[in-house]
Amino acid sequence: MRQASGAAPDLGRLSFNQMTCDPANLSEAIAATGRAGLNWIGVWRHKIKDAPVEQYGKQIKDAGLRVSGLCRGGMFPAAAAEERQRKIDDNLRAIDEAAALGTDTLVMVCGGVPEGSRDLDGARQMVIDGLGAIVPHAKSCGVRIGIEPLHPMYAADRSVVSTLGLANDMADQVGSDQVGVVIDVYHVWWDPDVHREIERSRGRIFGFHVCDWLVPTPHMLMGRGMMGDGVIEIARLRQEVDAQGYNGPIECEIFNQAVWETPIDKTMKRMKQTFVDCC
Repeated sequence: MRQASGAAPDLGRLSFNQMTCDPANLSEAIAATGRAGLNWIGVWRHKIKDAPVEQYGKQIKDAGLRVSGLCRGGMFPAAAAEERQRKIDDNLRAIDEAAALGTDTLVMVCGGVPEGSRDLDGARQMVIDGLGAIVPHAKSCGVRIGIEPLHPMYAADRSVVSTLGLANDMADQVGSDQVGVVIDVYHVWWDPDVHREIERSRGRIFGFHVCDWLVPTPHMLMGRGMMGDGVIEIARLRQEVDAQGYNGPIECEIFNQAVWETPIDKTMKRMKQTFVDCC
């Protein structure tokens, strides 16, 4: 059941994205999430390395947890057709991994401009083409494809999908109910069109991620803060996302060396409190 507008978020919706404790392996993250009494964990593909993905899926289930999403698919643009096909094939494997983990959501970090290229429009078309190529397999596996727009500072090397508006446009162009958006406050808070685009996203919001934007920003990648430590109107964005019918898990995803060096159970405790206070 969706919370009433303005209500503090239910901890039952809080998901621990394992990048908030990157030094830990997946088994350690699963155990810590269970100790914290949470229901959800967000998994990254590069952490699935010490055991078969099916074994991790069983471990997560046995811990009483569910996977809110698997990150990441995408990275579609490439100069050569052979390399673009290799990336599509990797996304097909990512869909299989998501299904094996028991999640219905694959989070897409879509990729930057190919090396040596300045063709931004061409790179965006490669993303659309790549998404279209994986939709049939995603549908057959029951896995949704969530396009996550990233802040424009990542357009060159991580994602040419720089706004929620672009993510919505791409979902429209692919034209499948299997394709939607994942909204991370870190990447969209600054956008004057974000509130309108959240409304436009109704029915295709597949994930919602929280953290905070620190001032000054200490690092392009490793500069995220815990909720309440920065300037983002997190509660307003959460209320707007909820108002569009999203009632799924809310992932806390923080790239920050100081957070990573904090004992994981201490991070869990603070995350839970700031989630209630600020989200």
